[in-house]
Amino acid sequence: MKIHYFQRYHEKENVATANTMLLLSRLYQYSSDKFFRFLKSEFFSDAFEPEIVFNLQEKSVESIPDATITQESFKIVVETKMSDWFYTDQLLRHLKSFGDEKYKVMITLAPELMNPKKKKEFEEHLKEYNATQTYPVMHVNTVFERIVDAIRDVIDDRDYEMQEVLDDYLNYCYNDKLIIVSDSWKRMRVQLAGTTFNFNVSENLYYDNIERGFSAHDYLGLYKEKRVRAIGKIKAIMGVSRVLCKSIQ
Repeated sequence: MKIHYFQRYHEKENVATANTMLLLSRLYQYSSDKFFRFLKSEFFSDAFEPEIVFNLQEKSVESIPDATITQESFKIVVETKMSDWFYTDQLLRHLKSFGDEKYKVMITLAPELMNPKKKKEFEEHLKEYNATQTYPVMHVNTVFERIVDAIRDVIDDRDYEMQEVLDDYLNYCYNDKLIIVSDSWKRMRVQLAGTTFNFNVSENLYYDNIERGFSAHDYLGLYKEKRVRAIGKIKAIMGVSRVLCKSIQ
């Protein structure tokens, strides 16, 4: 049985947030350098240096200490939705979550990007708010798929542990429809049928362990004796107990 890192079989957006924060936490534990590279690439400017800096004899106002250890202050506030249901008044209330941090980012996260009109309305209010602040708040509207792609960009094929975590998060996102795949009609999943092949073909039905996660696909190919012997278009997917059934035609 496959052990999953992320919770499944739920609909609450707070669990989607928790799973995403767990993913980022695992990335930080795996490599703080790659975690900060991810933050800089997606949410902060090149001037942002989040890692601890060690300096020798850094001149201050009235003295020159032998050494200093510093880190730029920053805060990220995240609001997650299961669709484009962001509300300006709620986002404006979230601004109170920030203090005197030098770098402030508000992330709006959903399966789809905000409606341009809604985004413009919020950012107009945010511009007025920032005019009263020493350090402005930056708004980043993003999607779950972009989080996955950005982490892929900072890890490589040798990061086996992190690749496994990311793959499980990706499967979770597909399972909960947090990643919208518009080109699934171009994808076919090939599965080994073996002794069940005749049943699969005669009943137009394929079943598998419900815990397995795959990227979205509209077609299923049945593989037997070293070649694909049947191809069907998926009509419906049903979860029954611990079995995932795919009705095909």
